[in-house]
Amino acid sequence: MERIYFNNCLTSKPAPEVIEAMLPYLTDKFQLPENFVISGGIINADLANFRKIIADSMSAEPSEIHFTTGGTSANNLAIKGFISENANQGTHLIVSVIDYPDLLTNAAFFEKSGFDVTYLDTDEEGYVNPEELREAIQDDTILFMTTMANHTVGTLQPLKEYRKILDEANHKIAMHVDACEAYGRYPLDVNDLGIDIMSISAHKIHGPKGVGAMYVRKGIKIGPTKHGINRLDEFETGGISTAAIAGFAKAVELIFSNFDQYFQHIKDLQKHLLDKIESTISHTLLNGPRGDKRVPHNMNISFDYIEGEAIIMMLDMVGISAATGSACASKGLKANYVMMALGRNHEQSHSSIKFTLSRYNTKDEIDYTVEKLAEIVRNLRRLSPLYKEEN
Repeated sequence: MERIYFNNCLTSKPAPEVIEAMLPYLTDKFQLPENFVISGGIINADLANFRKIIADSMSAEPSEIHFTTGGTSANNLAIKGFISENANQGTHLIVSVIDYPDLLTNAAFFEKSGFDVTYLDTDEEGYVNPEELREAIQDDTILFMTTMANHTVGTLQPLKEYRKILDEANHKIAMHVDACEAYGRYPLDVNDLGIDIMSISAHKIHGPKGVGAMYVRKGIKIGPTKHGINRLDEFETGGISTAAIAGFAKAVELIFSNFDQYFQHIKDLQKHLLDKIESTISHTLLNGPRGDKRVPHNMNISFDYIEGEAIIMMLDMVGISAATGSACASKGLKANYVMMALGRNHEQSHSSIKFTLSRYNTKDEIDYTVEKLAEIVRNLRRLSPLYKEEN
């Protein structure tokens, strides 16, 4: 079999249609947008169309979409830009202990700069209690940051509940959402959810690397954090790749042209994977909630008595790509901070494997993977001094 890829949380394979959509902008349509000349006007028109495609996918206005060089750039432009522009309104920020590193490192940066930051705890499934958010709000709170779909265990945060609580405060509090793991994988309407600022990424949804977008609701003020020539966007100055933007728009178009079917396919794969693992391999633990409380492409499972790194290496040797629970947290062997916040111990964190699915995966691939996984787990447990083999 060809290599089976279950690491779509890290990145995903660009769709063939995406590559095809990018090619003209690497050859004949290489120009940057300009006024008063035909070639620049054509690029301008194309970019307007790409912006509309992405705006329509989340019920936004095209003017609210700003192209960036990726999800991390979008997060930094959003958080730093909002705080720099609105610090005169307050200096208190709220984030949770399980949010994506982009959010937590920005929170730490501003905390060192003199801002007051509240870090919300989580329960054993990865939920932040909305009532804890209510209690954390102060008179000088200006920003609440959250990750819509947790990057480690897939938990979907209750954004509408958060929005309701923020709106009940006696002053405006903006909500920034890192949606890089949720966008294109779960229904997302910025108006229904009450999102003020949001980051998304192309390479997680079969688009190219090096491009993302920042949504900024009309009326929300963002200050510049990168200074230079406004080629394509006032916030991400300089020359963003128009080819990458074209590929991003094509990836979005492919998903949202029949989103319900795509969404159901991923949900079916997730259920099949979980059912196969739990019915085939003993002493496993699902990390995060079950069913519709998690984003459908993410499945994180701990395998007792053995190390996740060993499982990953042995899966790799039989042509299967997955990730350990330490993905997005550390390149070393530290216990994953999200897992520890959920109350898992070091052994459960280190024994966790994260399978993240895409529309290109099949049930046959899952069946083969679980067959190999069962063999690997059985062999590793036989070597473990912690495991007593069952009769």
